[in-house]
Amino acid sequence: MSQPSLENILEAVLLAAGEALSMEQLQAVFSDDERPSIAELERALAALESQLSDRGVSLQRVASGYRLQVPESLSPWVSRLWEEKPSRYSRAILETLAIIAYRQPVTRGEIEEIRGVALSTGIMRTLQERGWIRVAGHRDAPGRPGVYATTRAFLDYFNLASLADLPSLIELGEPGPEHPELDLEPPEANDGR
Repeated sequence: MSQPSLENILEAVLLAAGEALSMEQLQAVFSDDERPSIAELERALAALESQLSDRGVSLQRVASGYRLQVPESLSPWVSRLWEEKPSRYSRAILETLAIIAYRQPVTRGEIEEIRGVALSTGIMRTLQERGWIRVAGHRDAPGRPGVYATTRAFLDYFNLASLADLPSLIELGEPGPEHPELDLEPPEANDGR
């Protein structure tokens, strides 16, 4: 029986893991006498990515390493396998997460100043429970307020390899009919109340 290719081994390992694996974790599945170098792994991963380009799974590099996942173009069909609807997050949670992602490290007071409203403890608890933010330290100011930053779990969830992969605010555009999601002002009541 012939030895499987490095690409096939990596595909099987990533499929079985069901989560992102770092280069070190990928190397650890090999015995000492067969362990590939990082350069060999990188070449094999690039070849695997190319092989999977028109398939039902794709290789994605995220902050924690590499993982196999369903391409976004196929998610409408795959999502029908689960009856549960995906979690919906309030506008306040998403605004808070965006502020932390783009302005980190940032204090609770700075988040409140940017949003213009007091920040609910529930919002921060939800983001921390999801593992998307963490207290990254404390500001050298009266009261030593905690400063918040995003985590690897945040990057992994949103398919980002690093914060540099976040779309720039210029790319997002200006609020308006073509980008209603950027209009953070509350809609004006038009029912006369």
